[in-house]
Amino acid sequence: MIDRDAPVFVAGHRGLVGSAVMRRLTEAGFADLRIVSRENLDLRDQSAVEAWFRAEEPRYVFLVAGTVGGIMANSTRPAEFLYDNLMIHGTVVHASHLVGVEKLLYLGSSCIYPRLAEQPIVEEALLGGPLEPTNEGYALAKIAGIKLCEGYRRQYGDDFVSAMPTNLYGPGDNFDLEGGHVLPALMRRFHEAHRAGVGEVQIWGSGSARREFLHVDDLADACLHIMDNYSDIGHLNVGTGEDISIRELAEMVRDLVHPGADLTFDTTKPDGMPRKVLDVSRLTELGWTASTPLESGLASTFKWFRQAMSDGTARL
Repeated sequence: MIDRDAPVFVAGHRGLVGSAVMRRLTEAGFADLRIVSRENLDLRDQSAVEAWFRAEEPRYVFLVAGTVGGIMANSTRPAEFLYDNLMIHGTVVHASHLVGVEKLLYLGSSCIYPRLAEQPIVEEALLGGPLEPTNEGYALAKIAGIKLCEGYRRQYGDDFVSAMPTNLYGPGDNFDLEGGHVLPALMRRFHEAHRAGVGEVQIWGSGSARREFLHVDDLADACLHIMDNYSDIGHLNVGTGEDISIRELAEMVRDLVHPGADLTFDTTKPDGMPRKVLDVSRLTELGWTASTPLESGLASTFKWFRQAMSDGTARL
């Protein structure tokens, strides 16, 4: 178990995952959380990151920072997603090595796996085939991050571990219609249609693609569990092990936000991977399982979104 009194750096503390990790660590009694805003530290700048690490001397690091987005953002900004994430992973991991960080958790994404990977996806599927083209740049950066942690472990003995979560949602998400992920974008689309009195909502893609969704507070709990209980070279999948079609998801969001609305599907927009659900047996064997049912998670997320819209803090 990692020391609750030691200094801990959460890289990316303002984001969806980072803010959830901050909540979980605070609940767990961590007394010395170190954070820094992007305005004060560019995590792509190696010398600046090294200087910050030497000044702050964190003992543990949660590396959850990165440039993220949905299918449309990944498709239209591949260079940005590849460059930003490569640099952020590289600077933080290397600085952690230089100052002797005791343990680091690197958080990737389930998009690292081949487009046509056998389902549910096991950790060994990594590098087993071509990636999904719509998020290839982001996936390549995340794969590089895994291998970077493995390399520092092999060469230097650094206790750097990796975890790959499935699709996430929850308070603090990005509800941008083009740059956000599928679930928050759906929620906002139905919300705006309801407010405008529009009885039809268009869904990108065919609706047949299947995805797994994990509440971000469950992920934060898994991150702490992994830091407390896992030290090995292989990455771990983090998810629920259950998937749902985008059509079914849209119907659930519709029933919550805008009951009675009709759904139409824009098949000119990409579906992405046909199916993506993770095999989470390794993490289950470590004693952790997700605890938030999708229906209740959606309800609490929508409640948070409405409040954030009301007070002007929603990311749109």
